[in-house]
Amino acid sequence: MQPELSVIIVNYNGLIYLNDCLDSLDDKLKGIPNEIIIIDNNSNDESCNYLRTMYPNVRLIDSKINYGFGKGNNEAVKNAQGDYLLLINNDTVVLDNLKPVLDYLKEDKTIGAVGINMLNGKKEYLPVAGVFPNAFNMFQMKKLLEINDEFKSGVFSKQNYEVDWLSGSFLMLKKETYQKINGFDEAYFLYVEDVDFCKRIAAIGLKRVFLPNFNYIHFVGFDATKNPLLVKGYQIYISKHFKGINKFVIAAALQVNKVVKKVKSILKLD
Repeated sequence: MQPELSVIIVNYNGLIYLNDCLDSLDDKLKGIPNEIIIIDNNSNDESCNYLRTMYPNVRLIDSKINYGFGKGNNEAVKNAQGDYLLLINNDTVVLDNLKPVLDYLKEDKTIGAVGINMLNGKKEYLPVAGVFPNAFNMFQMKKLLEINDEFKSGVFSKQNYEVDWLSGSFLMLKKETYQKINGFDEAYFLYVEDVDFCKRIAAIGLKRVFLPNFNYIHFVGFDATKNPLLVKGYQIYISKHFKGINKFVIAAALQVNKVVKKVKSILKLD
């Protein structure tokens, strides 16, 4: 049967997560003809041997190069047969059936990408959507996630919200949309490529929508040791999307943020 949904997973040393992730997808994709494509970014933890043995139906791309997140997705999507894509991290567990999410996307042609509610390993709320960068939130990055009070608390009053960007740990969209914006910008290795991705979806006039009533667990997420990659990602974003005085101001705000993060790291305040 021709798959309707192609699930794309970029794996790097994610062996300990693969079983729970894939079993949850098997359960929560019921009612959706699907295929699962995993690109392995040159793992050294036996991920590929495990997948070949335990999940022979998964389409495995065994890369001998660590492409990073964006290019890894781009390479995998080249093999996708479905009209719709689900980009999802390897360290996730889907908690709710995803057919209503796909149906929602299919029914509204103005939507470019859909995301759902993210929880940590203790099933506590984690922000998963945000506003596009500006001088204010580049100075204090947590402001990127503070869309409104509901997004701060994780207590939502509506079934859907239009947002600027959605986390790349779970993105559902039409393959046509992915191709129209030429996928992820491969200048980003890790972090901020999802913000850039959603910015380009916005540029072609399509919405990014968050559905809070559907949930997934994301185990690893971000920690302070990855701040340099985050800052580098936003430097690329600023260089790409801003010009003139606005570019100067937002770049200066990011530079201040970078210095503060470095000082906190030295003083072990993060």
